Amino acid sequence: MKREEILKLLEDVGAVRQGHFELSSGLHSATYIQCALVLQHPPFAEQLGRALADEFRDLKPACVVSPALGGVIIGHEAGRALGVRAIFVERDRSGQMALRRGFELNPGERVLVVEDVWTTGGSTRETIGVVEQSGGLAVAAGAIIDRSNGKVDLNVPARALLDLSVPSYEAGDCPQCRAGTIAQRPGSRHLRATP
Repeated sequence: MKREEILKLLEDVGAVRQGHFELSSGLHSATYIQCALVLQHPPFAEQLGRALADEFRDLKPACVVSPALGGVIIGHEAGRALGVRAIFVERDRSGQMALRRGFELNPGERVLVVEDVWTTGGSTRETIGVVEQSGGLAVAAGAIIDRSNGKVDLNVPARALLDLSVPSYEAGDCPQCRAGTIAQRPGSRHLRATP
């Protein structure tokens, strides 16, 4: 898929939202990309998963691992396109990413880590850490969108289908916070119950 096709697809389903948002990374932005709105359509998810898989096919991953929640669908579709299994990490009771539900990696198993959107790459880095602690070998990382302005450093080859230059700010530097508006928190990380 070409950049323009992906951007049009996101816009057509309303996945690009404008407002004042606190992202899962903690940064603030006037733009939020809700990939779930495009991934809810199986044909679109399949297309994006195939496009992402094609970026990494030559690395011969044996498994795709994604961070829950945003990476689960796109990771599954990339795994399907590669003909390999797709599993995910999720936060445990302590808030740390972990393999759960009986998921395991074989020693040295070649893993492609897949996410929906990178802002800081934090969830992807955590996922790579879990892969390595579990004996797997993270050979690359991919995402539908990189909104980091090229700042994501994952210590593995990394590619996104779409690079978007979307400013994000620490809360203290956010122009909208300074103007007195309250940030919405649409990301799934913010939905965790608090004690």
